[in-house]
Amino acid sequence: MQLNDKRIINGWAYFDWANSAYYLVISTAIFPIYFSSVTLDQIPLFGGTISNTALYSFSVSAAYILIAFLSPLLSGIADYTGRRMYFLRGFTMVGAVGCIALFFFHSPGTMWIGTAAFILGTIGAAGGLVFYDSYLPLIATEDQYDRVSARGYAYGYVGSVLLLMFCLLMIQKPEWFHITNPTLPSRISFVLVGLWWIGFSQITFNRLPADLPIAHPGKLLAKGWKELMHVWHLIKDDTHIKRFLAAYFFYIAGVHTVIYLATLFADRELGFKDSELILTILLLQLVAIPGALFFARVSRIKGNKFSLLVQLVIWVIICVGAYATTAKWQFFTIAGLVGIVLGGIQSLSRSTYAKLLEGRKEDPTTFFSFMDVLSKVAIVSGTFIFGLVNSITGSMRYSVLVLAVFFVIGFILLTTVARARINTVGEPTA
Repeated sequence: MQLNDKRIINGWAYFDWANSAYYLVISTAIFPIYFSSVTLDQIPLFGGTISNTALYSFSVSAAYILIAFLSPLLSGIADYTGRRMYFLRGFTMVGAVGCIALFFFHSPGTMWIGTAAFILGTIGAAGGLVFYDSYLPLIATEDQYDRVSARGYAYGYVGSVLLLMFCLLMIQKPEWFHITNPTLPSRISFVLVGLWWIGFSQITFNRLPADLPIAHPGKLLAKGWKELMHVWHLIKDDTHIKRFLAAYFFYIAGVHTVIYLATLFADRELGFKDSELILTILLLQLVAIPGALFFARVSRIKGNKFSLLVQLVIWVIICVGAYATTAKWQFFTIAGLVGIVLGGIQSLSRSTYAKLLEGRKEDPTTFFSFMDVLSKVAIVSGTFIFGLVNSITGSMRYSVLVLAVFFVIGFILLTTVARARINTVGEPTA
C-alpha cells in the first residue's frame, strides 16, 4: 500500500466525520436531555427504584466495561486473522443500528428499548475506534502521523457540528418541518445519526485497503488471547511505551471527565439554561477544529513532547480557573480554552503512540487496543473520583480542582519519555 496517499488519508479521516456524529449528537447534546424528559424520575427495578440519571450512567458504564473486556481480545483476533476491516464494519453496523432503533423510544413504556439501543450505539462507537486508529501507522509515514491524526479529528468536529445544527433546528423549530409530535424531532435526529454513520463510513471502507485474510486452524479465542499476551510482553519490555501509557492514563482521565461533566458543572454551579449549555457544546466543537490543527503544527516545529506538555499546562490552568469561576462569561472563556486543547491532546496522543510503535506494524490493532482499554478505564476512574469528591465536599468545584492533579501527574510521567522516540519532525507531503 502506498503511504501518504492523499485519497487514502482523506478516506480514513472520513470515518471520524461519520462516527463523531454519535458522540456529539447522541451521547453529548441531545440524548441525555431526551432520556431525562421521556423517562420517569424514579424507575422501578428489581423490587426497588432507581433514578433515571443513575440508569443512564449505568448504561454508559455497562457499554464501556464490556468493550474494555472485548476490545483487546477482538484486536488480537483481528491481527491474527487479518480481518481488521471486518471488525470495523461490524462495529459500525452495530452502532448505527442502535442509533436507528432509538426511534422507537418515545415513552416510559419503551424505556428499555431506548436503554438497550443506547448501549448498542455506545458499543459500536467505542468498539470500532481501536480498529480505525490502528490504520494510522499503515497509511502514513511517521513524520505525517501528527498531521493525519489531526485531520481525522478536524473532520470529526466539522461533520458532527453540521449534523447537530440541523438536528437542533428541527428540535427548536418543528413547525418548519410540519412536525407536531413533541418527541419526533429528537427521534428523527437519532435515525439521521445512524444513516450519517453508515453512509459516510462507506468512503472509508472503499478507500482503505481490503482485508487480506490469513489462513488459521481455528480456536480463534485462544489465538486471540495468545496474540494479546505477545503484544503485552512487548509493551512490558519497552520502558518508554509503558511510561507514555501511564502518563496517558492520568491525563486522559482528566480530559474525559471534563468532557462528560462540563455541562453538568455549568448547570449546577452556574445555573446555565439548556440553550446556553448547547451553545457551550458548539463552542467546544468549533474551537477544537483549529486547536487540533494548531497543535499538530506546533508538534511539527517543536516536537510531540513539547506540544503535549504545553497542553497539559493549559489543562491545569483550566481546572484551577473552573474552580474560581463565578460568572457565565468566565465559564465561556474556560470552555474556549478547553476547545483549544481538546482536539489537540487527543489527536497528538494517537499519533505519539503510533510513533512509539514504529517498527512494530505486524500487530497494530492489538497495540492500539491497550491504549483504547486504558482510555475506557480512565473514564470510569476519573468520573468516579469526581463523584466521590463531590459527595464528600458537596461542591463540584473541589472535584474540578482535584482533576488538576491528574494532569500534573500526567505531565511528570510524560517528561520521562525519551524525546527522540516521539519527536519526528518533517514537512507535510500529503
